[in-house]
Amino acid sequence: METFVNKRSCTDNPLTRSQRKKIKLENNERIKQEEDAEEDEDEASTEFSHPVHWQKIEAEGLDCDYALLFSKKEADHFFKLLEEEVVYSTGEEAKVQVFGKVYNIPRKQATYGDAGLTYTYSGVTRSACPWTPTLEYIQDAVTKTTGQRFNFVLINRYKDGQDHMGEHRDDEKELDPLCPIASVSLGAARDFIFRHRDARGKQSCRQIEPVKLELAPGSLLLMNQPTNTYWYHSLPVRKKVLQPRINLTFRRILLNCKKMS
Repeated sequence: METFVNKRSCTDNPLTRSQRKKIKLENNERIKQEEDAEEDEDEASTEFSHPVHWQKIEAEGLDCDYALLFSKKEADHFFKLLEEEVVYSTGEEAKVQVFGKVYNIPRKQATYGDAGLTYTYSGVTRSACPWTPTLEYIQDAVTKTTGQRFNFVLINRYKDGQDHMGEHRDDEKELDPLCPIASVSLGAARDFIFRHRDARGKQSCRQIEPVKLELAPGSLLLMNQPTNTYWYHSLPVRKKVLQPRINLTFRRILLNCKKMS
């Protein structure tokens, strides 16, 4: 049987050709967008993917990891940016309560984080200011390096070696016990000392040597559990240090901790 074909088939229809051309252009554009998105994802995933050399720091009940996250040049750059961006606490928020007495904090402090978060320690409740661009960048670097998501950062600025921090533990109820505390140091290198709770003061009942570290600019210290259960830490006075230092301790605050307590 002879088959008859309409010479004006769908492939010859001028309107259809235009539609096909449009579809082809749209497909090409979609493919280009997908390729660009893949490139962006690759860049994002490799931005902080350079391996850091972790140093394990261990003692009885102490578990920490230490590494250089940023170069000295990067650390100095971030320090300058934070000097312009960070607004430090004043008034009552610049004080601490110790054994019922109120003292001025021997350093500057600021708190930043996700909207609505608060953090209470030493008798003062502090609200989180919105993340600054530089804090977001450093937070992202810490997250990609550690695999942990942090929603809050406590910033301490030490003008020189006279500014210091006394022995304490970061064991507040608001903190997620499953998340380490990530400490990023910028500026002058400072000594950081751990002391076991059973080896403190005149009432100490055990002989346990303190653990001393020097926190270099650009360094990242992870304090893993159960470190803050058994060990106090401090940043003692160092009169020979003449340069300022900024420390960022990233934390994860439990959103429903007040409902649970």
